[in-house]
Amino acid sequence: MSERSTISVSMLGAGATHSLRIAPELAASVREAAGFDLTGSINTAISTGAKIAARLGPDEWLLIGPDGQSNALSDEIGAALAGHFHSLVDVSHRNVGIAVAGREASMALSAGVPIDLGDTAFPAGSATRTVLGKAEIVLMRPGSDRVYRVECWRSFAPYVRAFLDEAAREFNSQ
Repeated sequence: MSERSTISVSMLGAGATHSLRIAPELAASVREAAGFDLTGSINTAISTGAKIAARLGPDEWLLIGPDGQSNALSDEIGAALAGHFHSLVDVSHRNVGIAVAGREASMALSAGVPIDLGDTAFPAGSATRTVLGKAEIVLMRPGSDRVYRVECWRSFAPYVRAFLDEAAREFNSQ
């Protein structure tokens, strides 16, 4: 008899979330801004303490920090990038984070995510823009092997949460 699988789906607390656009060569020369590591390759998420820097494209990062620090982080990032052409937008009120954790979390996510979430294709430290069902999301596996972070727009959060709860139910009822 196999061990009972448990997948948890939980809303994450509010975070200080910013969208950063900067030329890759400039990011490489700056390397770090306000504690966010900008050295990752495309489709990676680098955790530094309570901060995550997810590189989603050649010149695009999603930066997630602790709640209540949006203004301070905006100022610190702006100071670190002073003199470099960049765009920094606070999207904290737009985004919501949802954690999906457990031994079979990738299987539950695969119910709606059309990409390979196996350990080889989507290892710890991965991040990508994709869809879950009919909602656009950013999916990250920033640190722990079995904990995924789903970032979506606040208006899609009830749908995404219900979808994930339903997908997890199959594994939690075994």
